[in-house]
Amino acid sequence: MDSDVDHYDVLGLPSGEEGAKLSEKEISKAYRLKALELHPDKRPDDRNAHANFQRLKTSYEVLKDEKARKLFDDLLRVKRDKIRRQSQHDSKRRKMMSDLEERERASFEPDPRKKAQDEEERIARKLKEEIAKIRAMHANKASATTPSPMKKETAAGGDKESTGGGSRSSLDKEKVLKVTWEKIGVDYTAQQLTELFGQFGEVEDVVIKSSRKKGSALVVMTSKDAVAAACGNVLGDLSNPLLVVPLVPSNPPYASPPFSSASKEEPNGPAFTNLVGAGYKSFEDAVLEKMRKAAQRQK
Repeated sequence: MDSDVDHYDVLGLPSGEEGAKLSEKEISKAYRLKALELHPDKRPDDRNAHANFQRLKTSYEVLKDEKARKLFDDLLRVKRDKIRRQSQHDSKRRKMMSDLEERERASFEPDPRKKAQDEEERIARKLKEEIAKIRAMHANKASATTPSPMKKETAAGGDKESTGGGSRSSLDKEKVLKVTWEKIGVDYTAQQLTELFGQFGEVEDVVIKSSRKKGSALVVMTSKDAVAAACGNVLGDLSNPLLVVPLVPSNPPYASPPFSSASKEEPNGPAFTNLVGAGYKSFEDAVLEKMRKAAQRQK
Protein backbone atom coordinates (compact mmCIF):
# COMPACT_ATOMS: atom_id res chain seq x y z
CA MET A 1 0.00 0.00 0.00
CA ASP A 2 1.15 3.58 -0.74
CA SER A 3 0.31 4.64 2.83
CA ASP A 4 2.89 2.18 4.11
CA VAL A 5 5.70 3.55 1.93
CA ASP A 6 8.11 6.01 3.54
CA HIS A 7 8.86 8.32 0.58
CA TYR A 8 11.75 9.98 2.42
CA ASP A 9 13.34 6.58 2.90
CA VAL A 10 12.89 5.70 -0.78
CA LEU A 11 14.94 8.78 -1.72
CA GLY A 12 17.55 7.95 0.92
CA LEU A 13 16.53 10.91 3.12
CA PRO A 14 15.91 10.99 6.89
CA SER A 15 12.26 10.55 7.82
CA GLY A 16 10.05 11.89 10.58
CA GLU A 17 10.45 15.37 12.03
CA GLU A 18 13.90 15.75 10.46
CA GLY A 19 12.54 14.91 6.98
CA ALA A 20 9.72 17.45 7.31
CA LYS A 21 12.35 20.21 7.63
CA LEU A 22 14.10 19.36 4.33
CA SER A 23 13.87 21.89 1.47
CA GLU A 24 12.71 21.14 -2.10
CA LYS A 25 16.28 21.67 -3.33
CA GLU A 26 17.59 18.98 -0.99
CA ILE A 27 14.83 16.63 -2.08
CA SER A 28 15.55 17.19 -5.80
CA LYS A 29 19.27 16.64 -5.31
CA ALA A 30 18.60 13.37 -3.48
CA TYR A 31 16.27 12.25 -6.28
CA ARG A 32 18.84 12.86 -9.02
CA LEU A 33 21.51 10.88 -7.17
CA LYS A 34 19.12 8.03 -6.51
CA ALA A 35 17.86 8.04 -10.13
CA LEU A 36 21.39 7.61 -11.46
CA GLU A 37 21.77 4.65 -9.15
CA LEU A 38 18.43 2.93 -9.90
CA HIS A 39 18.01 3.71 -13.62
CA PRO A 40 17.16 0.50 -15.55
CA ASP A 41 19.99 1.19 -18.07
CA LYS A 42 22.44 0.93 -15.19
CA ARG A 43 20.89 -2.34 -13.92
CA PRO A 44 20.22 -4.51 -16.97
CA ASP A 45 20.31 -7.78 -14.95
CA ASP A 46 17.88 -6.57 -12.24
CA ARG A 47 14.32 -7.72 -13.00
CA ASN A 48 12.95 -5.22 -10.44
CA ALA A 49 14.95 -2.29 -11.75
CA HIS A 50 12.00 -0.77 -13.61
CA ALA A 51 9.59 -1.16 -10.66
CA ASN A 52 12.14 0.33 -8.26
CA PHE A 53 12.74 3.26 -10.58
CA GLN A 54 8.99 3.90 -10.86
CA ARG A 55 8.61 3.85 -7.09
CA LEU A 56 11.45 6.36 -6.82
CA LYS A 57 9.68 8.68 -9.26
CA THR A 58 6.38 8.35 -7.37
CA SER A 59 8.01 9.20 -4.04
CA TYR A 60 9.71 12.21 -5.62
CA GLU A 61 6.39 13.44 -7.08
CA VAL A 62 4.72 13.13 -3.63
CA LEU A 63 7.47 15.06 -1.85
CA LYS A 64 7.70 17.66 -4.60
CA ASP A 65 3.97 18.46 -4.31
CA GLU A 66 3.48 20.76 -1.31
CA LYS A 67 -0.01 19.54 -0.39
CA ALA A 68 0.80 15.85 -0.85
CA ARG A 69 4.02 16.27 1.19
CA LYS A 70 2.08 17.97 4.04
CA LEU A 71 -0.44 15.15 4.14
CA PHE A 72 2.37 12.62 4.11
CA ASP A 73 4.12 14.42 6.97
CA ASP A 74 0.85 14.41 8.95
CA LEU A 75 0.49 10.71 8.30
CA LEU A 76 4.00 10.07 9.58
CA ARG A 77 3.30 12.18 12.68
CA VAL A 78 0.09 10.26 13.45
CA LYS A 79 1.95 6.98 13.11
CA ARG A 80 4.68 8.22 15.41
CA ASP A 81 2.10 9.30 18.00
CA LYS A 82 0.39 5.94 17.75
CA ILE A 83 3.66 4.10 18.31
CA ARG A 84 4.48 6.37 21.26
CA ARG A 85 1.08 5.78 22.84
CA GLN A 86 1.38 2.08 22.26
CA SER A 87 4.80 2.09 23.87
CA GLN A 88 3.51 4.03 26.87
CA HIS A 89 0.56 1.67 27.17
CA ASP A 90 2.85 -1.33 27.04
CA SER A 91 5.09 0.24 29.67
CA LYS A 92 2.13 0.89 31.98
CA ARG A 93 0.85 -2.60 31.37
CA ARG A 94 4.21 -4.10 32.16
CA LYS A 95 4.42 -2.04 35.35
CA MET A 96 0.91 -3.09 36.32
CA MET A 97 1.76 -6.74 35.77
CA SER A 98 4.97 -6.35 37.76
CA ASP A 99 3.11 -4.74 40.67
CA LEU A 100 0.51 -7.49 40.58
CA GLU A 101 3.14 -10.20 40.67
CA GLU A 102 4.93 -8.44 43.52
CA ARG A 103 1.69 -8.27 45.54
CA GLU A 104 1.04 -11.96 44.89
CA ARG A 105 4.52 -12.89 46.08
CA ALA A 106 4.12 -10.74 49.16
CA SER A 107 0.80 -12.39 49.97
CA PHE A 108 2.38 -15.86 49.96
CA GLU A 109 5.50 -14.84 51.90
CA PRO A 110 5.35 -15.18 55.73
CA ASP A 111 4.89 -12.15 57.90
CA PRO A 112 8.35 -10.70 58.73
CA ARG A 113 7.37 -10.27 62.38
CA LYS A 114 6.17 -13.85 62.66
CA LYS A 115 9.26 -15.05 60.84
CA ALA A 116 11.51 -13.18 63.30
CA GLN A 117 9.55 -14.59 66.25
CA ASP A 118 9.84 -18.14 64.91
CA GLU A 119 13.58 -17.69 64.43
CA GLU A 120 13.94 -16.39 67.99
CA GLU A 121 11.99 -19.34 69.39
CA ARG A 122 14.07 -21.80 67.35
CA ILE A 123 17.36 -20.35 68.65
CA ALA A 124 16.07 -20.26 72.24
CA ARG A 125 15.00 -23.91 71.97
CA LYS A 126 18.42 -24.96 70.69
CA LEU A 127 20.15 -23.00 73.45
CA LYS A 128 17.98 -24.71 76.05
CA GLU A 129 18.92 -28.13 74.64
CA GLU A 130 22.63 -27.27 74.73
CA ILE A 131 22.37 -26.08 78.35
CA ALA A 132 20.62 -29.34 79.28
CA LYS A 133 23.41 -31.35 77.63
CA ILE A 134 26.09 -29.40 79.51
CA ARG A 135 24.30 -29.90 82.84
CA ALA A 136 23.91 -33.62 82.17
CA MET A 137 27.60 -33.91 81.29
CA HIS A 138 28.63 -32.17 84.53
CA ALA A 139 26.22 -34.35 86.53
CA ASN A 140 27.77 -37.51 85.01
CA LYS A 141 31.26 -36.27 85.85
CA ALA A 142 30.21 -35.51 89.45
CA SER A 143 28.66 -38.96 89.90
CA ALA A 144 31.77 -40.60 88.43
CA THR A 145 34.07 -38.78 90.86
CA THR A 146 31.93 -39.44 93.98
CA PRO A 147 33.60 -42.33 95.91
CA SER A 148 31.57 -45.35 96.96
CA PRO A 149 31.45 -46.45 100.63
CA MET A 150 34.10 -49.10 99.93
CA LYS A 151 36.42 -46.51 98.34
CA LYS A 152 35.93 -44.18 101.30
CA GLU A 153 36.98 -47.05 103.54
CA THR A 154 40.31 -47.37 101.66
CA ALA A 155 40.89 -43.73 100.69
CA ALA A 156 44.11 -43.41 102.74
CA GLY A 157 46.26 -43.69 99.55
CA GLY A 158 48.11 -46.13 97.28
CA ASP A 159 47.04 -48.17 94.21
CA LYS A 160 43.72 -50.01 94.48
CA GLU A 161 42.42 -53.11 92.75
CA SER A 162 38.86 -54.35 93.19
CA THR A 163 36.73 -57.29 92.06
CA GLY A 164 33.20 -58.27 92.85
CA GLY A 165 30.03 -56.37 93.44
CA GLY A 166 31.29 -52.77 93.18
CA SER A 167 29.90 -49.90 95.26
CA ARG A 168 27.22 -50.36 97.89
CA SER A 169 24.85 -48.01 99.65
CA SER A 170 25.65 -49.69 103.03
CA LEU A 171 28.41 -52.03 104.20
CA ASP A 172 28.35 -54.47 107.11
CA LYS A 173 31.86 -54.05 108.49
CA GLU A 174 31.59 -57.26 110.51
CA LYS A 175 31.68 -59.13 107.18
CA VAL A 176 34.97 -57.45 106.14
CA LEU A 177 38.45 -58.88 106.64
CA LYS A 178 41.62 -56.80 106.66
CA VAL A 179 44.51 -58.55 104.93
CA THR A 180 48.13 -57.27 105.02
CA TRP A 181 51.44 -58.50 103.57
CA GLU A 182 54.95 -57.23 102.95
CA LYS A 183 56.01 -56.05 99.48
CA ILE A 184 58.57 -58.84 99.11
CA GLY A 185 58.50 -62.07 97.18
CA VAL A 186 55.07 -62.97 95.82
CA ASP A 187 52.56 -60.11 95.50
CA TYR A 188 48.82 -60.66 95.64
CA THR A 189 46.08 -59.62 93.20
CA ALA A 190 42.36 -59.28 93.82
CA GLN A 191 41.75 -62.47 91.83
CA GLN A 192 44.25 -64.46 93.91
CA LEU A 193 42.72 -63.20 97.17
CA THR A 194 39.25 -64.07 95.90
CA GLU A 195 40.36 -67.64 95.22
CA LEU A 196 42.10 -67.97 98.62
CA PHE A 197 39.16 -66.68 100.68
CA GLY A 198 36.56 -68.32 98.44
CA GLN A 199 37.43 -71.64 100.04
CA PHE A 200 35.68 -70.48 103.22
CA GLY A 201 32.63 -68.77 101.75
CA GLU A 202 31.46 -66.56 98.94
CA VAL A 203 33.60 -63.44 98.42
CA GLU A 204 31.52 -60.39 97.64
CA ASP A 205 34.30 -57.92 96.89
CA VAL A 206 38.07 -57.40 97.20
CA VAL A 207 39.66 -53.95 97.37
CA ILE A 208 43.46 -53.76 97.27
CA LYS A 209 45.47 -50.80 98.51
CA SER A 210 49.18 -50.89 97.75
CA SER A 211 52.11 -48.82 98.86
CA ARG A 212 55.86 -49.18 98.31
CA LYS A 213 56.65 -51.28 101.36
CA LYS A 214 53.38 -52.84 102.30
CA GLY A 215 50.28 -54.29 100.70
CA SER A 216 46.82 -54.46 102.18
CA ALA A 217 43.32 -55.38 101.13
CA LEU A 218 39.76 -55.45 102.37
CA VAL A 219 37.95 -58.69 101.64
CA VAL A 220 34.15 -58.50 101.89
CA MET A 221 32.51 -61.85 102.65
CA THR A 222 28.81 -62.57 102.29
CA SER A 223 28.40 -63.82 105.88
CA LYS A 224 29.95 -63.49 109.31
CA ASP A 225 30.49 -67.26 109.43
CA ALA A 226 32.74 -67.00 106.38
CA VAL A 227 34.74 -64.28 108.19
CA ALA A 228 35.16 -66.57 111.22
CA ALA A 229 36.19 -69.50 109.02
CA ALA A 230 38.78 -67.49 107.06
CA CYS A 231 40.48 -66.01 110.13
CA GLY A 232 43.50 -68.12 111.06
CA ASN A 233 43.08 -70.46 108.09
CA VAL A 234 44.25 -68.30 105.17
CA LEU A 235 48.06 -68.13 105.08
CA GLY A 236 48.87 -67.39 101.46
CA ASP A 237 52.33 -68.07 100.01
CA LEU A 238 55.04 -68.97 102.55
CA SER A 239 57.50 -66.60 100.89
CA ASN A 240 55.12 -63.75 101.66
CA PRO A 241 52.47 -64.84 104.20
CA LEU A 242 49.20 -63.03 104.80
CA LEU A 243 48.03 -61.50 108.06
CA VAL A 244 44.21 -61.81 108.22
CA VAL A 245 42.11 -60.04 110.85
CA PRO A 246 38.52 -58.80 111.00
CA LEU A 247 38.03 -55.14 110.12
CA VAL A 248 35.90 -54.72 113.25
CA PRO A 249 37.25 -56.61 116.31
CA SER A 250 34.53 -58.84 117.77
CA ASN A 251 34.01 -60.66 121.07
CA PRO A 252 35.65 -64.08 121.75
CA PRO A 253 36.33 -66.49 120.16
CA TYR A 254 38.05 -63.81 118.02
CA ALA A 255 39.47 -61.80 120.92
CA SER A 256 43.24 -61.70 121.00
CA PRO A 257 45.31 -62.22 124.13
CA PRO A 258 47.19 -59.36 125.75
CA PHE A 259 50.28 -58.10 123.98
CA SER A 260 52.56 -59.60 126.68
CA SER A 261 51.44 -63.12 125.81
CA ALA A 262 52.16 -62.53 122.13
CA SER A 263 55.80 -61.88 122.92
CA LYS A 264 56.13 -65.41 124.41
CA GLU A 265 55.17 -67.24 121.22
CA GLU A 266 57.35 -70.13 120.12
CA PRO A 267 60.00 -69.27 117.48
CA ASN A 268 58.53 -71.70 114.98
CA GLY A 269 55.61 -69.30 114.33
CA PRO A 270 52.65 -67.62 116.05
CA ALA A 271 49.15 -68.99 116.33
CA PHE A 272 47.09 -67.12 113.74
CA THR A 273 43.84 -67.78 115.55
CA ASN A 274 45.01 -65.53 118.41
CA LEU A 275 45.99 -62.54 116.27
CA VAL A 276 42.48 -61.15 116.06
CA GLY A 277 41.56 -58.56 118.67
CA ALA A 278 42.16 -55.08 119.94
CA GLY A 279 45.94 -55.39 120.13
CA TYR A 280 46.73 -56.90 116.70
CA LYS A 281 47.96 -53.65 115.12
CA SER A 282 50.76 -53.19 117.66
CA PHE A 283 52.51 -56.51 116.86
CA GLU A 284 51.53 -56.99 113.20
CA ASP A 285 55.00 -56.19 111.87
CA ALA A 286 56.71 -58.50 114.40
CA VAL A 287 54.51 -61.43 113.38
CA LEU A 288 55.26 -60.92 109.69
CA GLU A 289 59.00 -60.81 110.43
CA LYS A 290 58.83 -64.10 112.37
CA MET A 291 56.86 -65.72 109.53
CA ARG A 292 59.48 -64.66 106.97
CA LYS A 293 62.27 -66.15 109.13
CA ALA A 294 60.32 -69.41 109.49
CA ALA A 295 59.87 -69.60 105.69
CA GLN A 296 63.60 -69.03 105.15
CA ARG A 297 64.50 -71.80 107.63
CA GLN A 298 62.21 -74.23 105.80
CA LYS A 299 63.97 -73.43 102.51
